[in-house]
Amino acid sequence: MVDLLKFPETSRVWIYTSKRVFSDDELNDLQSHIDRFTRAWVSHNVDLHATGGILHNRFLVLVVDESRAGASGCSIDSSVHFIRQLGEEYQTDFFDRQLFTCVQDEEVTTYDRPGLKKAYQQGSINDQTPFFDTLIQNMGEFQRNWLKPLGDSWLKRLV
Repeated sequence: MVDLLKFPETSRVWIYTSKRVFSDDELNDLQSHIDRFTRAWVSHNVDLHATGGILHNRFLVLVVDESRAGASGCSIDSSVHFIRQLGEEYQTDFFDRQLFTCVQDEEVTTYDRPGLKKAYQQGSINDQTPFFDTLIQNMGEFQRNWLKPLGDSWLKRLV
């Protein structure tokens, strides 16, 4: 995997949360799939300068340096198809947008929407709990705001 942070701040980012945590044994195989896909990923027959990986054993991240070639509708569709195939192979759902992940007691924890609200009401999480923002769109946001306190996040409205 190419170092994600070596990509320019303007590079486009897509983040998908797995419904389950991957084992260490699965990570090498997953990375091989991702590397093969990003090396072959094209937009209008132009190779995309892309990379990707699994972070925190649950986030699938794809990055494209669009200063070289931009991701088009067809290339984005191909990435969605690829991610669906990975989900089927690894028996997980990368498209469940009702999963919310935070760092709690130095552990990465994922809640579904009812669980998020309940954890907030019970005080297990609060406005200072750092949450991952999977809606960021570029490397600049990824570097500065991927992890931010719940109180500073769009997720606050869900609790």
